[in-house]
Amino acid sequence: MRKFDDSLPLRLLKAREAAMGFFRPLLQEIPLTEQQWRVIRALNEFEELESKQLAELCCILSPSLTGIINRLEQQGYIKRRKSSEDQRRILLSLTEKSKEMFARMSPLLETRYQEMTERFSPEDMKKLEELLNKLCDLKP
Repeated sequence: MRKFDDSLPLRLLKAREAAMGFFRPLLQEIPLTEQQWRVIRALNEFEELESKQLAELCCILSPSLTGIINRLEQQGYIKRRKSSEDQRRILLSLTEKSKEMFARMSPLLETRYQEMTERFSPEDMKKLEELLNKLCDLKP
């Protein structure tokens, strides 16, 4: 068996923590959790989604997403509506409050992203993206 520090899942967790260290301070100012920001970011891009779609896009388990959605709704960041085609479907979207917050925070987060990626060459960033995509496509 590999040494503990050579574990790929552990290295990926450490890399995630290092990357999130650039963004967490800004998210804490709003204040939003990483998962809440992920939900808002997905809804900003896709405009309206069902919770199942949102869970898949954001890599959040459905039971956890239920709590996140409830909290974001209580904070006035997201709204729900029944689909006009199928009353059983509930669609989630952003409120004006969250759209304004997103517009305000996005440039700040993008600056942090640039600060992080400037530590790598463009070639390294491209290779990292390719390798991560390849890893995400693996099936057991």
